[in-house]
Amino acid sequence: MSVVTFRWSRFILRLGGCLFLWWVLTGGRASSWIIGVPTIALALWVMEAAPQTHPWRISFAGLLRFIPYFLLQSLRGGIDVARRAYSPRLPLDPQIIDFPLNLPPGPAQVFFLNSVSLLPGTLSADLNGTTLKVHLLDHKIDPQLDQLETRVAALFKCSLRGGDD
Repeated sequence: MSVVTFRWSRFILRLGGCLFLWWVLTGGRASSWIIGVPTIALALWVMEAAPQTHPWRISFAGLLRFIPYFLLQSLRGGIDVARRAYSPRLPLDPQIIDFPLNLPPGPAQVFFLNSVSLLPGTLSADLNGTTLKVHLLDHKIDPQLDQLETRVAALFKCSLRGGDD
């Protein structure tokens, strides 16, 4: 496949995705296309103008293991926050901790940073080089960041700096 054919294929795929997404979000209302066409044109321009990142190499087996983990942790996180919101007796002992990242820079690390907030009582706060600052609602509860990092490494088929996989 030539470079030109690849670019057109990618453009058509993106255009189709944007059109479909707009149609779903607006319930297919014809009047929405007055805003939709310029918005989609802008989105396509941004996608083309944005610097290209490394392609995501995802393990299918890792994905199958990550999805139930993601769903369970999201549910646990939501329940934990709801319990704390409706029960003032539950302890809040917030703290910001430093977590040394072992994932290589790139898509796996970005995915990890965004996934930290799915864990109960955690929120990614700041990234300083290879150290992630994480806000905890209660520092006495283990945020299980090592476990998440290991699962993300398996999902992206990459090695952790400490030699773990």
